[in-house]
Amino acid sequence: MKEQVLSSPHLILILTAIIGGTAARLLVLREDFRQYPTYPNGYLSHAVIGFVAATLGAVFVPALMTNNLTSVTFLTLALTQFQGVRKLEQTSLQLMEETEYTKRGNAYIDGISKTFEARNYIALLVALIIGVIMEALEGSQEPLRITVGIAGGVVVFYFLKHFSKGKVISSIASVAAGEISIKNNELFVDDIFVSNRIGIKRGQEMLLEEGLAVVVTPHSDHYRIALDNYGQRQAILFEITRSLGIKRYHFTRKDYVDGRIVFVVVPIIQNIKRMITSVENTPLLESTQKKHKFIKEWADDNE
Repeated sequence: MKEQVLSSPHLILILTAIIGGTAARLLVLREDFRQYPTYPNGYLSHAVIGFVAATLGAVFVPALMTNNLTSVTFLTLALTQFQGVRKLEQTSLQLMEETEYTKRGNAYIDGISKTFEARNYIALLVALIIGVIMEALEGSQEPLRITVGIAGGVVVFYFLKHFSKGKVISSIASVAAGEISIKNNELFVDDIFVSNRIGIKRGQEMLLEEGLAVVVTPHSDHYRIALDNYGQRQAILFEITRSLGIKRYHFTRKDYVDGRIVFVVVPIIQNIKRMITSVENTPLLESTQKKHKFIKEWADDNE
């Protein structure tokens, strides 16, 4: 029985790794301009899951060192549970779609759920690395083990954070304010036709007086592939209406000549700078990203 009792160095290792892994999860659990998670319950649930992930990573090394291989199988269970978290997020957001005036879309929901799943893996890996380093320094003084372990965890955290950080719209396109005009009962932004479904005179006056518009111009033709994706444009429109609110009307239209994308809304908050920022910081969905280097090489080989 005594052989199964953890020693003091192992207890210190586990506590340090749990704290480090949980801190890593909390550092990537932030409320940004997209306001998600929105409520304290959302923070609590994700923080607790992050704590569980950190605990699993922390006990992995001591479990191996004490020949308690049964505990190692919990890692497999953890992977299953984290995948369950992703499915739970998908289901929750899909249920919320019915209450949104502008929908996120399935592509955006899939990206959000994958992000939250990946952040739990960050907590697990940071805790695991701290545990491995501290175990490797067994026999050294505890302050040294803790310091080096935390330093290693910090390095791994920043590497994983940078590695998992996705691109945003400003990475592939420029965003500028557009000028709204109405010609023969048709809505235009700059020189781009948007819609002829703008209602009676009152609706047209509302668009001219209160409407805001932005024009998204891709940096190159390669990036038109991402911006042409319906799910990506739906995500951008959702972020605009989420940031500014929506009073009436929301349009999006593509210029087929040069690939520019127009977004028009009549928002509650009249702030064009905020609208531009919302578009620029909308995540570039994973499902829309292409390896342009390989596409170019394939095109060159088949010319």
